[in-house]
Amino acid sequence: MADRIPSDHASVRTERAEVARSGGTRRPCLRLPADLDLEPGSFVRVVIDGEERHAEVREDRSGFLLRGAYDLKSEARDPGRAENRLVEWLQAQEREPGDPVEVDEIDPGERYGIRLPGERTFYRDTSGPGGSLQDIASDLDGEGSDPDGAGDDPFDLD
Repeated sequence: MADRIPSDHASVRTERAEVARSGGTRRPCLRLPADLDLEPGSFVRVVIDGEERHAEVREDRSGFLLRGAYDLKSEARDPGRAENRLVEWLQAQEREPGDPVEVDEIDPGERYGIRLPGERTFYRDTSGPGGSLQDIASDLDGEGSDPDGAGDDPFDLD
């Protein structure tokens, strides 16, 4: 399996977002397209310049918004004192309200990449084997293959 996935890979869906200002704040945010698989109030991972951040999906009368992206999920829940990496990136890229930004849907509802239009980037492939670690451990122990637990235990003398 590949370690990195390019933004133009067939498994990555790209949509156009727009830089906006929300409410009375002067800080930029991202107005997200309605086609993305998002739920208001949910938290998603956002990859900006190769760094994974955390963001809360907000909603206003015009649709979905990302007002910030933070280093930790706890900071995304309570962003008052944390560095807003989304705002930093938008300002560094000189993005103004109305400017487009590409949003790559890497894992629908969970992980998204943000980049400038026309730029190609790579995302770390975080997909792993199906099932939980406990399922994998059970399979290795042989417990996962026998649902009633009466497997061929060499130490079971009954």
